[in-house]
Amino acid sequence: MALRHRLVASPAFQRWAASFPPTRGIARRNTRALFDLCAGFVYAQVLLACVQLDLFGLLRGGPMGLGALAQRLALPPERAERLLRAAAALRLVAALPDGRYALADLGAALLGNPSVSAMIAHHAMLYDDLRDPVALLRGEAGPTRLAGYWGYAGAGDPRDLRDGEVAPYGGLMAASQALVAEDILDACPLARHARLLDIGGGEGAFAVAALRRHPALRLTLFDLPAVAARASARFAAEGLGARAQALGGSFHDGLPGGADAACLVRVVHDHDDGPALALMRAAHAALAPGGRLLLAEPMAGTPGAEPVGDAYFGFYLLAMGSGRPRTARVLAGMLAEAGFRDVREVATRRPLLVRLLTARRSC
Repeated sequence: MALRHRLVASPAFQRWAASFPPTRGIARRNTRALFDLCAGFVYAQVLLACVQLDLFGLLRGGPMGLGALAQRLALPPERAERLLRAAAALRLVAALPDGRYALADLGAALLGNPSVSAMIAHHAMLYDDLRDPVALLRGEAGPTRLAGYWGYAGAGDPRDLRDGEVAPYGGLMAASQALVAEDILDACPLARHARLLDIGGGEGAFAVAALRRHPALRLTLFDLPAVAARASARFAAEGLGARAQALGGSFHDGLPGGADAACLVRVVHDHDDGPALALMRAAHAALAPGGRLLLAEPMAGTPGAEPVGDAYFGFYLLAMGSGRPRTARVLAGMLAEAGFRDVREVATRRPLLVRLLTARRSC
């Protein structure tokens, strides 16, 4: 490997590899990959501009010409063209032979997933926190915007957070949970369970999906008091108040019992190892004997999506100030340490977005 790395680092070898037919394709792909890493922030800002200007919404009804788009975007024609050409290069829109622009598959997909657009806008805070990544790694960056946004990550006592402090992140969390709720429920139906305990369920996006899917299911959502109050209002608005209740508190004081199933949907990776293990133990204690736990979140080491876990979530959670991405194997070990048995992974439709572990409470 050392010899290989010395060869790859040699400018003379790089020139040879780029011209030698058997290695030319590899050299070009590596060159493109390295450049994409350097330019990734620019690509992300092009995407952000498209979202902020509602370019995809403008094209929802069909192709439009440059002049009409420039007027709707409130941009000079030459600047609008620059944005449109950049978006076309990123396969967000398509440049048609007649000079008009239309949605491409990626842009159309964003229209069908408003939660992704919300995350794109939210990333402005993450980029600000990553201006000096070395300072962030060394703990010298000071308070981050993400720590302030996710109030429970930096609050002295998260139970003291008020509605205005939880509303912004509550909405974003609800959007991200809604994106994966059906994938989780398709992989692991809850028809045989009578009561579900949704731990850290936010404003109830997953809870509502589960209740709609299973009309006989009853549910208790547990989260911080201000968040639980918002979930309770949502249950009432959805006409689900008779089957769902939302309770507020801290899992350090114990979780409500009586459920034969519990779920942790995109919750564990927000916590450092000690609190995460304590959360699993609290879930074990709350479940009825033989009860089942569902742990669902993006995981490190996902084949084909390795950068999502260790690069994206690794640095996002570092900026947030709490939590870390974990592999399915590490999470399974923690569940076993918390007292669970029969830990296994259940395949989901889109493992890049969410993977699922199930476990049972030992009797």
